[in-house]
Order: sequence, then structure tokens, then C-alpha cells
Amino acid sequence: MADIIIVNPRFDLSFWGMERCMGLLGKRANLPVACLSLLAALVPRHHEVTLIDENIEAIDFERLGRADMVCLTGMSVQAQRLRQILKEVRARGVMTVVGGAMATVEPEQLEDLADVIFVGEADLTWPQFLQEWEEGRHRARYVQAQLTDLTQLPLPRLELLKTQDYLFGSLQISRGCPFTCEFCDIIVTFGRKPRHKTSEQVLAELDSQLRAGLKIVLVVDDNLIGNKKAIKPILRAIMNWQQERGYPLILFTEASLDLAEDDELMELMGLAGFNSVFIGLESPNEASLKETKKLQNIRRKAGTMVERVHRVQAHGLDVWCGMIVGFDHDDVSVFKVMPDFLVEARLATSMIGLLHAIPTTPLYKRLKTEGRLNDKTDTARLGTNVVPLGIDREELAVRFAELMREVYAADAYFNRLDTLFVRDRFKFAMQRLPYWRDHRLAWAKTVAEHYIKFIVLAARLLRGVEDRDLRTKYRQQLLHVTRKRALEPHVLFVYAVKTALHYHYAAITGVWGQTADSRHAVPDGMRSFSITTPLQRPT
Repeated sequence: MADIIIVNPRFDLSFWGMERCMGLLGKRANLPVACLSLLAALVPRHHEVTLIDENIEAIDFERLGRADMVCLTGMSVQAQRLRQILKEVRARGVMTVVGGAMATVEPEQLEDLADVIFVGEADLTWPQFLQEWEEGRHRARYVQAQLTDLTQLPLPRLELLKTQDYLFGSLQISRGCPFTCEFCDIIVTFGRKPRHKTSEQVLAELDSQLRAGLKIVLVVDDNLIGNKKAIKPILRAIMNWQQERGYPLILFTEASLDLAEDDELMELMGLAGFNSVFIGLESPNEASLKETKKLQNIRRKAGTMVERVHRVQAHGLDVWCGMIVGFDHDDVSVFKVMPDFLVEARLATSMIGLLHAIPTTPLYKRLKTEGRLNDKTDTARLGTNVVPLGIDREELAVRFAELMREVYAADAYFNRLDTLFVRDRFKFAMQRLPYWRDHRLAWAKTVAEHYIKFIVLAARLLRGVEDRDLRTKYRQQLLHVTRKRALEPHVLFVYAVKTALHYHYAAITGVWGQTADSRHAVPDGMRSFSITTPLQRPT
């Protein structure tokens, strides 16, 4: 029996990490990366497996030094810490193994620190390596020859995670995306033909999430609706599972904008318990969308992007979005157009990032050929490795920081939030109303839970927010939404969560907590924005 430890390094302060508001929400981290529990499940049971997520607990390097093998996974935004941990473990003479997104797109950055590297998916090569290692032989590098058949994956071992420390659970249904966005590494890693687990696998994982005490679950698929025909029966199965149990789980996910073109799909998502969806809108500049081959966002017969966002919202799905500045067709006008676009689309939460070329992507290859990649020093200073065409790169960094501060100024943020939740009275998943009418007891339980959650979170906000002006603003906003939507506790709770999120966004964008000298630089929390992985990647 071997003592195997699998480690996920901590993330630096970032937009999606929610670090600055985690204490208000009573948790240590937003969610576990989905690969930890899956990798553990792929280890033969005669070995002992320990999972360590540095985002919720400190690493005991003495403990790592006693292991037979220490394995790390991580994305490029975790690169610095990933290398630090590998150096510490190697210094103790322990075998080091590394895989995940960074090892896939930048393996050369890790080769000098790892005994074994996994490139790409590792659902087959990881067990293969363990078998070969037991037999006294193994390679230094594993590249899986074929894409994983997800129907053969085991149930992730959530029992090895400290799930009580996470705000959300994480679950994967599919991999792959049919589109060809130039900046995206998803299709390079996972392919353009979406692959799905079976309905039975998904329901078993929902049961597991529930047993672990998780109430909100992120479906981490990079595009849940990449194959609409395949996902619909899975959504129907989830709907039945939820209704048999009184809708115990709130779900949210990522999808492409063509979701707005399928009423049945939006209806099924609502019935399955999905409340929110992240959509990569990228830019209000149509020329930039064409440039980056984001053609699914340019379908005139389907309506404008704003009209399609409104259509998704009208089906009871709250839309979060990703936006990018720095495309070749962007000039300084984009910094005026983007805030107006977010207001018109009623999008409170938008992850705006500088265009970044990820190794292995078509964008990286093109810019490398054109000699338009910054060196490491400029990349760290400017927040992107891309040398833009339509705007000076120094000005791009300054205007980007100013844009984020403008978008996440309290008045601007709550104006967008109130437009949707107060003025236009957004309602979550109206499709579930007939179910609630027939199940009054379950409805009463849900109502009570949401009122309690709202009161607890509101109290934490009014006590725990450091900045006096923000604390006053939050009090005004919470009173305002309570007066307008007092009989809708789910809306109140989500509004309170979004208020807590603003506290995080305000901190990382420099709205508060920054020195005067730092207000013309890209704040640290914006330097690690990931363009294609807005949430924590599953593999």
C-alpha cells in the first residue's frame, strides 16, 4: 500500500475566487476543483489517498515529506505556487507527479521539478501510471492517446474533501465544445465533440453532493449545451431527481449564447434547478467577435446579444458574463461602449479580462508568428502577454484598470442589479411554480430556509464590512430590496449574496483598500484573470 497525497495549490487573489467575501459567507473557499475527488476515485483502493486543497488549509510539508508520492494539479494562474510546492517536496526526496491544465499547456515550465508529467486528460493514463509504478517501471511523461469515455468514469470520492469549508460543490457532466474561439484552449484539450456522462452517473453524483451537505453546485462544464440533443434527456433526469426530493440543490453552470435560441432547453434548465448561467459574451464590438471566431454570438436572425441575454433572463436564468478587451479591432472607444452594454443587458456580474494568449491556442500561435507576445516581465506588469494593435499597451493596462473600477463602483453595480431585480422584477425559474403549488410543505421549507439565509448574511454584511461608506450603501440596498420584494425570499437571499460579492469586487478592483499610488496600475486581483476558464477547471 502506498501513501499518495494529491494537492491543489492556492489561487492568488482573483475575480472568481471570492476571497474577500468568503468570511462573510461563512466559508473558506468557493468550491473544490472537480479533479481532486475524481483523481482519488481512480486510485486503486489498496492505496491510501489524501486530498489537500491549499485554498482551505495550510500545507504541512512535514506530512508531505513522509508520503510515497505527492501529486499536484493546477492551472496556469497557479503556476508560481505550483512550482514552489514542487521544489519543497523535491527537497524532501519525495516523488513528484504533476498534471492538469498548466502541465497540458506549459509542460516545459514543470519538467525540471516533476518526476512524472501528465499532458491532457489523464483519466486513463493516471491509473496506467499507478499500475506501472507498482510494477517498478513507469515513464516520465504520459500523454493520453484518446479522449476519455466519460461513461466509464467512477463516482468521485467527495468523502475525502472537507466539503463543509466550501460554499459550492462542483460536478462535471460533459467535456468539449463545438465552437472555434481563437483564444480558447478548451477545444485543444477536450476536443470539439462534446462527451457526456450517463444520466445514472449524474444522478449518483447529485446524491453524493447532497450527502456531503452541499446545497449549491456548480456544473463545471465549459459549455453545458455544446450538444443540445444529448443534454436534454440528462436535464429531464435531473428534473425528476430534484422533484422527488423537493429541489434540495441549486445549480449553476456555463453555456454559450445560443442557449437563447432554444426555448425548450431553457425551460428544462429551469425545471432541473438551474438558477444562473455564465455566458462568454466577450465584446460588444462585432468586428472583435468575428476576429476571434466567436461567431455564435453574431446571429442576426436570433437577435442582438442584448436581446438574447434578455431572453435567457426572461426564462428565469440569471446571466453572469465574461468580457474581454484588447482584441485587434478594439480601440479606446471600447472602454466607453462596454459599461453601457452591461447596463443595457442588465448584467451586474461581468468578469472583464485583458486578452491573454494561452499556449496551444490558435491565438498564441498567430501572435507568436507575428512577434506580438510580451516577455515575462511585461506580461507580469501589464497583465497580459498580448501586444495589442489598436491601442498602446501601456494605455490598455491603465484603461482596463479604470474600466473595472467604473463598472464595480457601488452606484454602477447596484444600478445594474436593481434594474434586473427591482425595476424589472426578475424571477428565478418560473417553470418550477406548478411544482411548488402542488407541494406546499416543500415550498414552505424552502421559503423558511431562504429567509433565514438572507437574515444571517445581511447581518454579517452590516457587521463585517470594514469600509464605512460601503457598509452604509449595503444597508440602503438591502432595505430597498426588502421593501420591494419582501415576499420573495429566494430573491432576497441571492441579492444579499450579490451584495457580498460586490465587497470582493470592490476590493480587488481598487474601489477601496488601495493606496493612492496604486490606482493607476492594474490591481493584483486583476492580474490573474483567466480568459477561458472563468471558474475552476475540472481537469
